[in-house]
Parts: sequence; structure tokens; C-alpha cells
Amino acid sequence: MSKYRLVEGLYLYPTPAGAYYAVSSTEDDKPRRFLKQLLQQRQTPSLTIENLLMLQGESADEEKAFELLHHCQKLGWVQGLTEVKEFPSGALEDILPGFLKKISETGKVLLADDQGFYLALSGFAHEVAEELSALGAEISTLHMRRSGLLISNMGLGSHAWAVVNAAGKSQVGFWPVFIGKNRFVITVSGTPHFNQPEFVSLAWALSIRYSE
Repeated sequence: MSKYRLVEGLYLYPTPAGAYYAVSSTEDDKPRRFLKQLLQQRQTPSLTIENLLMLQGESADEEKAFELLHHCQKLGWVQGLTEVKEFPSGALEDILPGFLKKISETGKVLLADDQGFYLALSGFAHEVAEELSALGAEISTLHMRRSGLLISNMGLGSHAWAVVNAAGKSQVGFWPVFIGKNRFVITVSGTPHFNQPEFVSLAWALSIRYSE
């Protein structure tokens, strides 16, 4: 008999930390696959063993499904909502700027693809956004070229880069986001606030659009 018991009447939803873990790397592990599957649902699934098995794949059994959920819960990557939540609908160019604005202390954020073209922005002038998008793409290419040194030799797991001041505080940072086979870059002026609910909405909207 399992030592775990599901709380009835809840709906599974990633926390900001869980959404960030899901999209911040291409490394494959069970928690990341689970969180990515959760972000590909068009509404928050009810907390049942059937849905846990569906989200974790065909190889999962009930005990392992409980253990993985418990692991993600301990790390603060999932939460239970009391009401069902629908995915952020609408054209991305309409909904993304509002999400982006909330994840920076300055309100200056942009989202670009790996070719250096921005998809949405908040706070930046068009000309600045174009230059930063191109810079973000170049940094992503450089990171991929030198990832052996940074990750394997130095043990630096982060894919993010930043321009820092004399105190080491980020003035502008470049944060990669991996959705399906797509790589995006979030450029943030000042300190990022990825711990906001809007970051989950951002990751959810992009996952629905680009994972299919």
C-alpha cells in the first residue's frame, strides 16, 4: 500500500520555480519531462493518479508517480490550485508584453528567437530591442560553442549571461528558454523577477504554441 495520499479537489499547476526549471535547460530528466508535459496541457489537470501517470509517461507506475510528484512538491516546483485554470489564450503579440513587463524590476524585457528577431517586448525602444535581440543570439551561439568548458570543466549549469557592474550586479541579462525544439532568449534590464506568476503564464503560452 502506498504511503502517499492525494488531496482531493486540486488541480496541478507549476510554480514559477517549476516553470523556470522546465524551460531553462535542454538536459533531460524525469522532473523536467513531467513539468514540460504539465505546461503543454490546455487547462490545469485535476490531481488524480490517472493524470499523474499520463503526465509522467507510459513507463510510470503508481508508486513512482507519487514519488516524482512528492519530489517536485518538496522542491517547490508544483502547486495545487482549488479552481481549474485555462491556458493563456490570444495572439502572442497581444498577451506576451504584459507577462514580460512583470518579470523585471525595471519593466524592460524582450523575448527573441535564436536568430536574433524579437517576438515581444516591454519598455525597450524598437531600435534597442533589435540590437539586444541580435546580441542575445550571438551570446547563445558563443555559449553553445564553449559549453564544454563552462558545464563540464567548471560545473556551471546556468545558460544565462549578463553584463554586470562593478558590484557584480546584472545590468542586462540574457536568459535562454528552451521550448520543444526552439530556443528563445529573454533579455532583462536589471534584476529579473522570474518568481512571479506571470513567468508561469509566459512559459505556458510558449509551450502551447511551440511544443506542438
